[in-house]
Amino acid sequence: MDKPVRRVAIFALLLFFGLMAQVNYVQGSQAEALRTDKNNRRQYADVFNSPRGQIIAGGQVLAKSDLTGKDNPKYGRTYKDGLIFSPATGFFNGGASKVEMSYNSLLGGKDKRITQQRWFDTFIGKKAEGADVELALNPQAQSLAYSRLKSSTSRRAGAAVVDIETGAIVVLASFPSFNPNEIAPQTGLKGGKRLEQLENQPGVIKPLIDNAMSQTFPPGSTFKTVTAAIAMEQMNLNSSSIVNTGQLVLPESNRPLPNSHDTGQCAGRATLRGAFAESCNTTFAELAMQMSIERLNQGASKFGFNKRVEIEPDLFAAESDVPVSIKDPKTGETIQTGKDGTARSGIGQENVRATPLQMAMVAQAVANDGKIMTPYLVEKVRAKDQSELYNAEPKQYSQPLSNDHADQLADMMRAVVTEGTAKNLAQFNIAGKTGTAEQGPGNPNARWFMGFAPMDKPKYAFAVVTEGTGSGGEAAGPVAGAIMQAVLRK
Repeated sequence: MDKPVRRVAIFALLLFFGLMAQVNYVQGSQAEALRTDKNNRRQYADVFNSPRGQIIAGGQVLAKSDLTGKDNPKYGRTYKDGLIFSPATGFFNGGASKVEMSYNSLLGGKDKRITQQRWFDTFIGKKAEGADVELALNPQAQSLAYSRLKSSTSRRAGAAVVDIETGAIVVLASFPSFNPNEIAPQTGLKGGKRLEQLENQPGVIKPLIDNAMSQTFPPGSTFKTVTAAIAMEQMNLNSSSIVNTGQLVLPESNRPLPNSHDTGQCAGRATLRGAFAESCNTTFAELAMQMSIERLNQGASKFGFNKRVEIEPDLFAAESDVPVSIKDPKTGETIQTGKDGTARSGIGQENVRATPLQMAMVAQAVANDGKIMTPYLVEKVRAKDQSELYNAEPKQYSQPLSNDHADQLADMMRAVVTEGTAKNLAQFNIAGKTGTAEQGPGNPNARWFMGFAPMDKPKYAFAVVTEGTGSGGEAAGPVAGAIMQAVLRK
């Protein structure tokens, strides 16, 4: 080859590699910024033209894309048992929620972990395929949880179960729920109207807001677990410490704060273990006042209260709260939590609020030597060639109490079932704490049971809330027991 031709060939080759480098840079490093730029109209036009990845749990496909036979949308979205799994999967219709939102770029094939790996496909005009997202959910237990929650109330109910060693969420169930198939891309304008109806539904029942991690309720006596833990850490108490269990008159109003009964362990004085097992209100109200609302707030924060806990990227649980003060909704005036309010806060009333997931995290600390692991939904993400793009790594969230105090509290939670307010649950091999919270005149009780299972060598922590008449031990306890039997059935 003579010199001029060789120079032209080398120059052409350099241009080719330069072009490839530029494409790789734009499609890799700059792809996400360009894709989401407000001036990029194609991000809205292209969203239905490629199949999204699947959402999978326990080998079951919970969400997938199918051809519609239309030009727009070219692909729809189909959900298996949408009412059951939507608290975790969420919906996709151009907008998205829950895992569909949090992992949108991976599911849609736009994430740089896919585009950089498949840059040559992009170079030749072949669109990258969305990755598959695998959840930690136990599908059988999730299905049973939804069924039992639905049969427990005509209003609202939620359940959360976490693996105590990893933080993996294996149940995240809610009633009422919504069916994401009704608002999927293929439903068109009808689906848009249905979404608007769901978003604007009047009253407290909001199907789009799941009752497991996105809605808070007064936790009632389940919060005594937090009060007891803080008192043990800050006041040098143990399960054998003698505490007052008799009548208590609130210092500001001079009104009595009653127990559910004034016999047995609640007759005057008892061990902390006994007061916990029989859920003596006066004990934990008095402990809260001795500590102050500020110390109760600070101690609860170590369990995850007073902040939004991030479950997945940009996916947060609702904030559970132990307020030091609140704002009057009418005047905007700041109202401090006084001594009476502090007493009621110590028993999970006043303005204390919690999600079932938060209370499961509390139970996890008790069952896991005082440690809370960061909760998560997504176990793995795989590209279409089965290469692993993401694998969950368990991380410690906090350690709100010592190993010794956690062991003592675990024994106290076992006593609730063996000799206390939840003796009706002995058949389920679970330990925990009952709770029955008042929600104001004309509103049903928030009935709770939270704890861990199995009783002696715990693997999972859980919490269940269901609204209605009666107590937590009677209404929520059997629901929790049935859910945990399904979780442990492998």
